[in-house]
Amino acid sequence: MTSERLVYIVDDEEAIARLLEHWVSKKWGYPSRTFTSGEECLENLTVVPDAVLLDIMLPGIGGVETLKEIKNRYQDLPVIMLSAQGKIDVAIETLRLGATDYFSKPVDFAKLEVSLKNAIQTHDLSREVTRLREAVEKPVHFDNIISDSGAMQEVFKLVQKVKDSDICVLVLGESGTGKELIARAIHYNGNRKNGPFIVVNCASIPRELLESELFGHEKGSFTGAYQRRIGKFEQANGGTLFLDEIGELDHGLQAKLLRVIQSKEFERVGGNETLSSDVRLVSATNRDLVKAVSQKEFREDLYFRLATFPIVLPPLRERRSDILLLAEHFIKRFSQELSKPDLSFSKKALKLLYDYPWPGNVRELENAIQRATLMADGNSITDKDLPLAVVAFGSSDESGAESPLTVGAETVRPLEKVKEETIREALKATEGNIVDAARRLKIGRATMYRLMKKYKIAEQR
Repeated sequence: MTSERLVYIVDDEEAIARLLEHWVSKKWGYPSRTFTSGEECLENLTVVPDAVLLDIMLPGIGGVETLKEIKNRYQDLPVIMLSAQGKIDVAIETLRLGATDYFSKPVDFAKLEVSLKNAIQTHDLSREVTRLREAVEKPVHFDNIISDSGAMQEVFKLVQKVKDSDICVLVLGESGTGKELIARAIHYNGNRKNGPFIVVNCASIPRELLESELFGHEKGSFTGAYQRRIGKFEQANGGTLFLDEIGELDHGLQAKLLRVIQSKEFERVGGNETLSSDVRLVSATNRDLVKAVSQKEFREDLYFRLATFPIVLPPLRERRSDILLLAEHFIKRFSQELSKPDLSFSKKALKLLYDYPWPGNVRELENAIQRATLMADGNSITDKDLPLAVVAFGSSDESGAESPLTVGAETVRPLEKVKEETIREALKATEGNIVDAARRLKIGRATMYRLMKKYKIAEQR
């Protein structure tokens, strides 16, 4: 088991960069990327590392200016400065600008290891505090969920019935239908609302690390386990643990999760102490778990435990009365954020929004309105401001043509072709990094794999 970390090394001297990479990756177990200039490092900050080792004397933009720009973008990102000068005034200046630590060359690697480890752990803690604070500050009540459809009203009735119960709830629905929103509504309207609401996305965490994420680990239990870690089951004590994309859980963890549900007990990875936690479990998936059970991909006994109280969220295309209601809600929100308070929809734009099937559901609609609000030049969002897929579908529906389509003087590709090309472009932009491509497209890793399989896109090795 390895530590899922990423450290950027920025040094223009090839020998020193290779030496740093050897210690960081081979000796200490942190994956790393090496850059020879501040410009190259800044260009690659679209993927945010866990820490940066930054040389002061760099060609082009110097280390101090690079530090300033890193801190301007990501204030909490740990940056450890390295310098052959060893001047105390330079060290003080970089620390004043937000550097985590400063080392003179030749570097004392024993001290650097301790500094790097502590910096990453402090950064982890800072991010966790921020996430928990945001979770507490964003309670969800029924009036926060925008819906006028009868199907969603039935969902609200089910939430009302289960909110004060401790039985397992399984929220089912396509990607983007608002499963986490319903989980939050259960928590913040129930008798555990004063306890923590903890979220774990089972598809976004590597399988070898997910067990530690859920149950915690003891110091030294695997490479990178520098100290004891408290898992999400312990953190959620007295509150709700929301396991999103539960259908992606592998069989080994399925068995361990079943044991926790049945006995309310577990052990940290590498530990012998039996622990217990008072947790209400809410799970969610966009997979057909009944089919997964029949294909031996998901344990039947665990499925029945999780699905004690199932709640099925209808896709947006099956509650069309909500499309325009949500569109008006989003345009009001984004027009305020972008200082376009008088913005409205043209009739053609509203029709295109209403007719489109929204395979990405509410999340896709929200992203489409945000983009259109930004694109709009006047006081009205027109069809020209909407995403190509929305316009293409409306044109296809009117003409009955399959491919290609024409809108005005522009040729429009079919929706499935657009989606396939988008997936391929995202993979090309991330050099085949599936996790990064999924993050940029704002879809789950499991969804990314399914789309790659659908469009027969081979994984790059």
